[in-house]
Amino acid sequence: MTPSQSPTLPRPIQVASLIQGQWHAARGGQEIRDAAYGQPIAYVSSEGVDFAAALKYGRDIGGRNLRKLDFHQRARLLRSLAGYLNECKAEFNALSHLTGATRRDNLVDVDGGIGTLFSYSSMARRDLPAQKFVLEDDINLLGKGGSFIGRHVLVPREGVAVHINAFNFPVWGMLEKIAPNLIAGVPAIVKPASQTAYVTEAVVRAIHESGLLPEGALQLISGSTGDLFDHLQEQDTVTFTGSAATASKLKVHPNIVRRSVPFNTEADSLNCIVLGQTVTPDAPEFALFVREVVNEMTSKAGQKCTAIRRVIIPRERVEDVTQAIRERLSGITMGDPSREDVRMGPLVGTSQRDDVAEVLRQLKAESEVLIGDERPELLGGDWDSGAFMAPTLLLADQPLTNHTAHELEAFGPVATLMPYANLDEAAELARLGRGSLAASIVTHDRPEARELFFGMASTHGRILILNRDDAKESTGHGSPLPQLKHGGPGRAGGGEELGGLRAVKHYLIRTAIQADPTTLTAITGEYVRGAAVTEDGVHPFRKNFDELRVGDSLLTPRRTITESDVSAFAGLSGDRFYAHTDEIAAKESLFGKRVAHGYLVLAAAAGLFVDPGVGPVLANYGLEGLRFTEPVGFGDTIRARLTVQSKTAKETRDGETPTGVVKWHVDVTNQNDVLVATYSILTLVARSGNGPAV
Repeated sequence: MTPSQSPTLPRPIQVASLIQGQWHAARGGQEIRDAAYGQPIAYVSSEGVDFAAALKYGRDIGGRNLRKLDFHQRARLLRSLAGYLNECKAEFNALSHLTGATRRDNLVDVDGGIGTLFSYSSMARRDLPAQKFVLEDDINLLGKGGSFIGRHVLVPREGVAVHINAFNFPVWGMLEKIAPNLIAGVPAIVKPASQTAYVTEAVVRAIHESGLLPEGALQLISGSTGDLFDHLQEQDTVTFTGSAATASKLKVHPNIVRRSVPFNTEADSLNCIVLGQTVTPDAPEFALFVREVVNEMTSKAGQKCTAIRRVIIPRERVEDVTQAIRERLSGITMGDPSREDVRMGPLVGTSQRDDVAEVLRQLKAESEVLIGDERPELLGGDWDSGAFMAPTLLLADQPLTNHTAHELEAFGPVATLMPYANLDEAAELARLGRGSLAASIVTHDRPEARELFFGMASTHGRILILNRDDAKESTGHGSPLPQLKHGGPGRAGGGEELGGLRAVKHYLIRTAIQADPTTLTAITGEYVRGAAVTEDGVHPFRKNFDELRVGDSLLTPRRTITESDVSAFAGLSGDRFYAHTDEIAAKESLFGKRVAHGYLVLAAAAGLFVDPGVGPVLANYGLEGLRFTEPVGFGDTIRARLTVQSKTAKETRDGETPTGVVKWHVDVTNQNDVLVATYSILTLVARSGNGPAV
């Protein structure tokens, strides 16, 4: 296929919106052309959309339906949805090629987006309760007697999450945003960038056709947002990904300000990579550094909010780095992104190419072109009608005084070398970006890595330390991970996305509750120390999961700890710490005498409350929050109170015995009713199969 030839393209389609559960297609609108050949493929318009009605539908229908489910139920829906979308990847990939994305690019966008759904489903089922709210922090004692306490509770916002996304990741950009709000129980309205809206629409159509999400959980606006912002309310939220200039206009919208609507910004930034001074051209780290620079210049044709724009290197390495980058770039094939032999596609469109060219023109005023200003041979596609641009490497020889490369971002395959004399200069250059999403430090020298990290941390949302030890597993400079925050200070917008369950909590409202222990237990469903308990004469270990209730309790018989107990435990465990075994040394210790091992007290307490017979308790699942509050001496008498603190039903797979995890609070006291140890234990308990899954 010659550059002037074009593959068979779909007839131009009208990209539709999904509003109030119905597809709405306007007529005409913005014309969208494919990136490689410049042929019309779609029209995008939101004309006729009732934005006020869309928001109301999301709040009244979507929010209500999602809040009927608990975190685990929503997480299972997300997992099912991810599996369904996985089966539709071929369609999404084919459409993404029209945006300029190669097969490699689609691994980040399509596979990465679906993978984020899987990740959030797993995190929610593992770390959130099977409840509709989250208890946060420990109990705070607000009075001396313990009858007045406080705690923070997180509940879902009763509004809509409005997501305004950039053009570069039409799949991942949507899925990484909706995963946390859906887990939280908040519906979403997604507004993709018009240039790639047809890809997002295809994914939303698949989601809608799957029937997996509750009605109203997801709506789509294809085209402009119209008067949407005029109808936002206090419980709604807005997230924005795109240019800092656009973000600064949107977040001061009068209604946003008047109603204090949360507005999260993730803006493009001048991300950097720093080569350590200790790295020589023959070191593994040098090759890793060059690989990262070239990957970030060519992946998505440099159209990533995390892409490397500033390449900070020791001054003596300028020639070595330039030559190594030139050699690696020589193996990058450009052309039709649907071809397997193409490594780099075009920019998303000719207007984007022209924007990058204009910024590049301004950068050249203070920088020298080392690589670029050429037209490599294309493997498919068209230089004139398409949006191709060759990778360009500049040199800013005096980066501390010439600030253009620290101020202007060419959102394409453009990077600038910036030499430094010492590590202080390197960190200063990194900070001149005034806030970035991501940075990388490439070195195997740990003191160097530490100095650079703390010199850069305040102005970067994420920093990768790359070396020979982590290179095999590293996901690379520009790959946001579901477990870690995506966002940055200053120019990067000051917002946060992802970051594990932190992102879910963005869609929850934190409320402080003050009450007595028994009332707090009744409201939250989790026992707190000092609350009323229930004792019915049946040992709690004889009850199955469904029979147990929060507050069920057992007060054990007493046991006196003797010197022979301590000596035997020291011999059995091998723990002969002087405070337990050396009479003379113990007298000079903070206890003033020999005392029992803390773990002897723990074991003795278990012996007091454990029912030894076969029953519904299947296994010890773990121990949390252990504190030894007072020493136990020879002749002291202890007893324990065991109380059901909380219950979590486990998901049951085919053929498995239904079980749940019961968290028990344990207080161990001495003969004077003084607390000597407190902790929680977790046990796996069989369910009857016909009781409520609490």
